[in-house]
Amino acid sequence: MADQLTTVEDHLERILGSIRPLPDFPQPLMETLGLAAAEDVVAPIRLPSFDNSGMDGYAVCHRDVLTASEESPVHLPVVGEIGAGQAQLLAMSPGTAVKIMTGAPVPAGADTVVPYEWTDRGVAQVRIGRAPEAGQHVRRAGEDVDEGDLLIEHGTVLGPRHLGLLAAVGRATVRSRPRPRVVIISTGSELREPGQSLGHDAIYDGNSFLLAAAARRAGAIAYRVGIVPDEPRAFLDALGDQLVRADIVVTSGGVSQGDYDVVKEALAPLGSVWFGGVAMQPGKPQGFGLVGEDETPIFTLPGNPVSAYISFEMFVLPAVRKLMGKAPYSRPTTRARLTNPISSPAGRRQFVRGEYAVDRGGPHVVPVGGHGSHLIGDLASSNALIVVPEDVTSVSAGEQVQVLPLDEDF
Repeated sequence: MADQLTTVEDHLERILGSIRPLPDFPQPLMETLGLAAAEDVVAPIRLPSFDNSGMDGYAVCHRDVLTASEESPVHLPVVGEIGAGQAQLLAMSPGTAVKIMTGAPVPAGADTVVPYEWTDRGVAQVRIGRAPEAGQHVRRAGEDVDEGDLLIEHGTVLGPRHLGLLAAVGRATVRSRPRPRVVIISTGSELREPGQSLGHDAIYDGNSFLLAAAARRAGAIAYRVGIVPDEPRAFLDALGDQLVRADIVVTSGGVSQGDYDVVKEALAPLGSVWFGGVAMQPGKPQGFGLVGEDETPIFTLPGNPVSAYISFEMFVLPAVRKLMGKAPYSRPTTRARLTNPISSPAGRRQFVRGEYAVDRGGPHVVPVGGHGSHLIGDLASSNALIVVPEDVTSVSAGEQVQVLPLDEDF
């Protein structure tokens, strides 16, 4: 049937079944921020790698200072000084003290560090007026990380703290998958670049910026291509030029039922791109397939900005994350109390723009704006999508609804 619609789940399954994660390779640490580790990383050394001082002070043998107090201080000869990275004195005898800086290795024969504040900071001889605990201010080798400890599990998305740990154990690289290259193509003879003057029937191209920004935020490298007019040959030429640098191509516009739907007209004869309707609102007209010698995935999204953005969230984002080896592929949902009633068409999964927040009353979500797929102002004012199932036509205020937060990392 011409009007038969596929489900959101079936369309996503079609997409993910065609996507294979990009090959992994060792990458410099700073290049892997936000990427998923493609290996288990085991500590090659201990942290700390040697016993070192946690304070500026004096390294001593604990039994020599057991009785130290302000009334009966202990005096010890200072036989040397050790700075961090400048260790020359490796051992000391009982009954002596060594001036030591934070991070410097504790010499053999010492087991405790007395901080400067408990001494007279003597140079040839030090007066100690307070007794420390045994082992005080000594960071023991391996107390943080032991050699052979599992530091990073395969699939961990690497953040600043992970990279700091990897660098601390001497790792200069970590295996990970590269950032996918996502090419964004906007079609439409009516489109103009921001900053140009508009004619009476022209509009600015917001979609390519919207989609390129969404791709970059997902961790991809986004290439925004200039506007392509409603001419099949011009579109195919632009596509052919871009495939050399694309892991994914995303188009917006030209996939509906009109006379100037250039994307469908250009790609349908290839036979490798599916076009049809998905049971969702907005975003019903969709297309997906593989093009070119390398069978590059192409997503043909609707031209209305809200439809294009929600289609990106539902279908392109999971594909980008699969290419990167990140799980889960799709954004997690949560539940919240609906503040105002909403209606929804039967048989369609509706995505309603909303403002999600958590306060003393718990999570709640406020519908934002109307249902029109052209209302980008309402989209910009939203931070979540309210998901209304296909078999629900109305939801009352106060009911719990499924919510898809849009601004949370996962």
